[in-house]
Amino acid sequence: MAFYLGLDLGTSGLKALLIDDKQTIIASAHAPLDVSRPHIGWSEQQPEHWITATEQALSRLKAEHGAKLAQVCGIGLSGQMHGAVLLDAQDKILRPAILWNDSRSHKQATQLDSDPQFREKTGNIVFPGFTAPKLLWVQENEPETFARIKKVLLPKDYLRLWLTGEHVSDMSDASGTAWLDVGQRQWSAALLAATGLDTSHMPRLVEGTAVSGTLRSHLAAQWGMEKTVQVAGGAGDNAASACGIGTVQAGQAFVSLGTSGVLFAANDSFLPRPDSAVHAFCHALPQTWHQMGVILSATDALNWYSTISGHEAAALTQELGDDLKAPSGVCFLPYLSGERTPHNDSLIRGSFTGLSHSDDRVALTQAVLEGVAFAFRDNLDALSKAGTKLESVMAIGGGSRSLYWLKAIATALNIPLHLPADGDFGAAFGAARLGLIAAENADPFSICMPPRIIKTLEPEQSLRAHYEDAYEYYRALYQALRPIN
Repeated sequence: MAFYLGLDLGTSGLKALLIDDKQTIIASAHAPLDVSRPHIGWSEQQPEHWITATEQALSRLKAEHGAKLAQVCGIGLSGQMHGAVLLDAQDKILRPAILWNDSRSHKQATQLDSDPQFREKTGNIVFPGFTAPKLLWVQENEPETFARIKKVLLPKDYLRLWLTGEHVSDMSDASGTAWLDVGQRQWSAALLAATGLDTSHMPRLVEGTAVSGTLRSHLAAQWGMEKTVQVAGGAGDNAASACGIGTVQAGQAFVSLGTSGVLFAANDSFLPRPDSAVHAFCHALPQTWHQMGVILSATDALNWYSTISGHEAAALTQELGDDLKAPSGVCFLPYLSGERTPHNDSLIRGSFTGLSHSDDRVALTQAVLEGVAFAFRDNLDALSKAGTKLESVMAIGGGSRSLYWLKAIATALNIPLHLPADGDFGAAFGAARLGLIAAENADPFSICMPPRIIKTLEPEQSLRAHYEDAYEYYRALYQALRPIN
């Protein structure tokens, strides 16, 4: 029997997941990661820590499932998008990686976005979190570092370099750099030149289902792998999650309650609409694309509130029970790191409004969950303006364990929310599927099938009017607070 490994490099940790050739999950292991925030709006990690985390996770798998790990034939990669890993001519790291939720380059993003060729070729606004404005920031603020750059890699692609010795990226992850001609699925020399770079600074591009390299022999020996192990192109975390949940064909969609939040719709053609602030990216499968709205703080908002309230996030949501309540009048804007869709505003910040003496911890928890639900409603409206109408969505991510939160999202969106059967259908599973496809040259659509749906949450129509009023108030608050932020 053959086995396949998915490696998902997230912001808070590295997950390794092992599946067999029937796509049954055998085991998983996790290693934590920390984020450094040396200044307001900054978010960085040391790429060396990603390697350490991978070694820790693989060591656990080897200790517990060594015989199966030995039969791994393919590895797929998933990773946090948009990060900038800067390497010199010897592939040495020049500075800490600047992450997706780092907003220091908002001025540079505005500068690049004012150049019409960026939206024309990428089909997207140049957001501050994208990779290109980060490089312009380095050029302007750390010129000595910029002068030494020979390669710019995305986070999971630095992990690939360590695994295979190859400088390679995939189409889905490359779409979030603002250097990719997304319709043509190739680097744009003109866009690179606008940030002082050229195609020699970029990794080779492959489809997410293609072989990108072979696992280095010393690593295969270290983990007891006995076969030649192919490493797939892989995907950015959202496209990998789509492969895991089976959202790969037009009409399929999911909502992800992770650290950030995503409303993701698969497309069979490139459908750019940058003025909506919806991302139009390549998917991980050849000749497929996707649109997605992105909110920067989803479970991150609840985790923030958990920290300041002194109660675990799960305990906070349990206090609400399972029965959905009408909004109380307390409103939370989840803009702790600014916001992408639909505002493209790196300077706006979160807030509670409508507080009174009678409001307690439970009321504030409810407001946090509703605020994230309304942010997803903003995303749904933006997708609609971009030409994608959603009839229903699948729910994934850590926050999807809260039934109350899911009911709030279904009611705010006013569309059914499908819950998959128990299982891990996230980015690591999608990466493992891509590893299987690459190693066996399998049909991507037959591998990336959706799971069985065990429950559908319908919008609670008795509360729809209350939710609609609260959403209008939520929208008005952004406009009111924007001038003072």
